[in-house]
Amino acid sequence: MVKTVKGIAASDGFANAPAYLLVQPDLSYQKKAVTDPESEVQRLTTAIEKSDTELTTIRDIAKQSLGEEEAQVFDAHKLILADPEFTGAVEQQIKNDKINAEQALDNVSQQFIAMFEAMTDNKYMQERAADVRDVSKRVMSHLLGVELPNPALIDHEVIIVAHDLTPSDTAQLNKKYVKAFITDIGGRTAHSAIMARSLEIPAIVGSDTITTDVKAGDQLIVDGVHGDAVINPTETEVNHYQQLAQQYAQEKAEWAKLKDAATVTADGKHFEIAANIGTPKDLVGVKANGAEAIGLYRTEFLYMDSAELPSEEDQFAAYKEVLEGMNGKPVVVRTMDIGGDKHLPYLPLPEEMNPFLGYRAIRISLDRQDIFRTQLRALLRASAFGKLRIMFPMIATVQEFRQAKGILQEEMDKLTAENIQFDANLEVGIMIEIPAAAVLADQFAKEVDFFSIGTNDLIQYTMAADRGNEHVSYLYQPYNPSILRLIKHVIDSAHQEGKWVGMCGEAAGDSVMVPLLLGMGLDEYSMSATSILRVRSLMKHLDTNDLPDLVHQALNVSLSNADNAKLVNDFVAKNRK
Repeated sequence: MVKTVKGIAASDGFANAPAYLLVQPDLSYQKKAVTDPESEVQRLTTAIEKSDTELTTIRDIAKQSLGEEEAQVFDAHKLILADPEFTGAVEQQIKNDKINAEQALDNVSQQFIAMFEAMTDNKYMQERAADVRDVSKRVMSHLLGVELPNPALIDHEVIIVAHDLTPSDTAQLNKKYVKAFITDIGGRTAHSAIMARSLEIPAIVGSDTITTDVKAGDQLIVDGVHGDAVINPTETEVNHYQQLAQQYAQEKAEWAKLKDAATVTADGKHFEIAANIGTPKDLVGVKANGAEAIGLYRTEFLYMDSAELPSEEDQFAAYKEVLEGMNGKPVVVRTMDIGGDKHLPYLPLPEEMNPFLGYRAIRISLDRQDIFRTQLRALLRASAFGKLRIMFPMIATVQEFRQAKGILQEEMDKLTAENIQFDANLEVGIMIEIPAAAVLADQFAKEVDFFSIGTNDLIQYTMAADRGNEHVSYLYQPYNPSILRLIKHVIDSAHQEGKWVGMCGEAAGDSVMVPLLLGMGLDEYSMSATSILRVRSLMKHLDTNDLPDLVHQALNVSLSNADNAKLVNDFVAKNRK
């Protein structure tokens, strides 16, 4: 039966493929007494062998896509399968108690999990409980003949259907086979949505019901431009979406011609389009899409992808690789932004009622100066190899900025004393993501070298709406006049002091937002690399002389996000050069 499900368009494009449900299967079992224990032991042995083969495949794929360090977790899982204390205990229960393999496996795994979790004085051993849980779940799935979903094992074209996707889930998606994904929850600023744009695969989030509407193998069309998913489409619908996909492909071909072109408006004004990155690997996409700079290097991935705090040398190598790779083009590096929804297993943070409003980002850095100084020292050393700009996140007060900059200066003085080269004139700025900082931008502008507006957090804090909460996702309103007024105040304040302003939130690559930002005079636009050519094409067809009245209406006449979206879309349709 044909059904259309609406969601939030999270990554442009079209896809048509069978649904692959990435949901946890039912692993419940019946406890049974057995008369042939040897047969049960053989069932267990077969399930362990299948699990071991599967883990080998997953490890090899993870090694290619995520790196050697991330793949090591699967080696640990294989060691558990080969541990005679674990598997031997399961066999003994089968033989001694004459119970089925499922019950014996569950009993023994729960004993091991409880034992490891009780080792509160040894964090490493305590964390082994999660490994035992994962391994036993895999063996249980083979005993029950139930497929355990794993995106790394997909070897044919599919569309992923899930309640949600974690960053690690998304990192395992192979573009060759995963043509799109759709989730029940999430918004455009969710990590999975951002990663989908980086991978250039269509995505819909926040559909509410897709995991209950779709069965595994159902034919599915994903329209990542409009946010529609069609389940078991008719031939007519398939043809319709094929035409839309062809039109989109033609547009992308036109955009590709602008890869090496400067970002210039119809009236000849130049603006800088930059890329957001998370690791040095992202440089491939940055160059392929003709970025003029990196406007946001999210250094927290260095910390999240490590089993311990990354050393000064590890950080220096990563920063140096990015700076050299950009061949003298500017690179804005944001210092560690941990906390909120980004946690480190080796850096316990206090339990908080509102972690997004709590101990995170610059607040951790100023408190844990040992971590902060190591990062600053690595950044300063790397600055000798390119055009580095340092940016502090989550700044709320002028005093916080002064303290952070003071620590930076102390590390500069130490390097000077050690006769180690660095760029003593590098620019230092802040992210504007807290409304208090936006309101006080005229004072901050006297002390910083630049601003970069982080719209993802600025919107959620201004609208008092958690961006990860699907119940209030309607309040993610980048075109709301209140948000636009804050942005304009920040831009005007910086320009009055002769400073430049960028934007590194998702709004920088938004087709509705771009004409408004051009009209306000935003200098730099940083976005997912895959959005660069589309935005460059849009700017090429806009005349900045036409924009002041548009901005005036959006800030002073319009009363809603929806009104401003229509206002801009109508304007672009009428005034596109």
